[in-house]
Amino acid sequence: MKTKLLFVLFTLFLININAQKISGKIIDENGLNLNSVLVKNMNNNKTAYSDSFGNFTIEANENDEVRFIKDTYYRTDRKIAKENMAGVMNVLLLRAETLIPEVKITYKPTGNLERDSKHYGESRKLSTLKSGLNDYMRSPLNEPLPKNEISKTFTGHDFTVGQADLLGVFNLAKGLVKKATQPKITKPTYNETQNFINKVKSDLNLGFLKQYGMTEEQIDHFLMYAEETRDLSKKYRKTFNVVEIESELRVAFGKYIQTNKIGN
Repeated sequence: MKTKLLFVLFTLFLININAQKISGKIIDENGLNLNSVLVKNMNNNKTAYSDSFGNFTIEANENDEVRFIKDTYYRTDRKIAKENMAGVMNVLLLRAETLIPEVKITYKPTGNLERDSKHYGESRKLSTLKSGLNDYMRSPLNEPLPKNEISKTFTGHDFTVGQADLLGVFNLAKGLVKKATQPKITKPTYNETQNFINKVKSDLNLGFLKQYGMTEEQIDHFLMYAEETRDLSKKYRKTFNVVEIESELRVAFGKYIQTNKIGN
C-alpha cells in the first residue's frame, strides 16, 4: 500500500516538474490589447483565454506550437522559443478583411422612364434633364465645328511631314514589351503575405531598424504595419525589387515612429 502511494506521489511530482507555463500579451496592428483570444497549445491540447488587458498564461514547453484564434482576426501560430520561457511573449494579431455582401437588384425595368426612376431613387427633374441631354446628344450636328489649329500663315514649314515618328514608335513598342513582361499585380493570400514578410527579414538589410534599438518583436510589428499601409506583398512579392522595397520601408518607418514607441 505504501509502495503504491509513493509511486503516485512520485508521478505527480514529475508531472509538476515537466509542466511549465509561459505568459504573454496579445495586441492588434494598432497596439490595442485584445481580450477573449483563444490560446491553444497544439502539443498538449491545453487552452486559455486572454484577459481584458490582452494578457494570457498557458502550460507549454520549449518548441511547442501555440495557436491564437479570435473572430475577425487571422489565426496566428507561434513556436515557443527559449527566450519565451523566461520572458513575456508578445503576439500580434492582424484583422481579417471583411467582404461586403453582393447586392442584387431584383427590380426589372419596364421601359417607362417615369415609373423606373422611382425605383432607382432619381427625381422627376433629374430624369427629365437626362432625357433632354440624351435627345441632344443623338440629334444631328447643325453647325460645323471650328478647327482647333493655328493658321498656316503664322507657322513655319513642317519638316516632319511625310516622315515616320521613329522615336515615338520605338517608345510605344518599348512600353508594350515592358508591360507584357511585368507580372500582373494581384491581391496576395495570407500565406503569400507571410512568405513575403519572411523573405524581407532574410534578404533585406534591416540594420537601420536595429540602430534605433528595436527588438525582433518590434521589427515584426513594424513590418506588418508597412505591409498594411504600403501594400508591399501585393506590389513586390512577384518581382521582389529590393531597392523599391527598402525605399517603401523607409517611407513607412518615417510615419511609424510618429505614432509608435520604439526601442526599450
